[in-house]
Amino acid sequence: MTGRARVFGDDINTDYIIASRHKRESLDPQVLRRYLFEEIDPNFAASLEPSDLIVAGKNFGCGSAMEVAVTAVLGAGIKAVLARSFSRTYFRNAVNNGLLPLICDTSLIREGDRLAIDTSNGLTIRNETTGESTDAAPVPQIMMDILKSGGLVPYFRRYRDFRV
Repeated sequence: MTGRARVFGDDINTDYIIASRHKRESLDPQVLRRYLFEEIDPNFAASLEPSDLIVAGKNFGCGSAMEVAVTAVLGAGIKAVLARSFSRTYFRNAVNNGLLPLICDTSLIREGDRLAIDTSNGLTIRNETTGESTDAAPVPQIMMDILKSGGLVPYFRRYRDFRV
């Protein structure tokens, strides 16, 4: 997976990701994507390119447990979020919906850097702009299986239970 880094700071709460008022209008990911991060940058959604990656500091996804905060990110075509840490709820909502949450040192990643995520042997992020690499914290195998299935619902459709 490769993409352009879109960088945010610490404590990005779910209302910054998508204001809760928008979930009353629609739950369609293609509608919600238009409002992504509008509270921080009203032009952000219009500036997205296919395969962009969200990069943040610590405590990404804090605040309410709105699953729509993951839905809007996926609707925008973003496949992974890299952060120094996540709220537990956002991390789990991400996995359950097929969005790859990676815990790693993001301090050297800058806006617009080209990143490559290698999931073939552990989780390594290579900054193709600077040449630096960092490893992400391991993700439990069951969560990787859920992610590879596209989320929890597709996983259960396929396996009908948790594989052990």
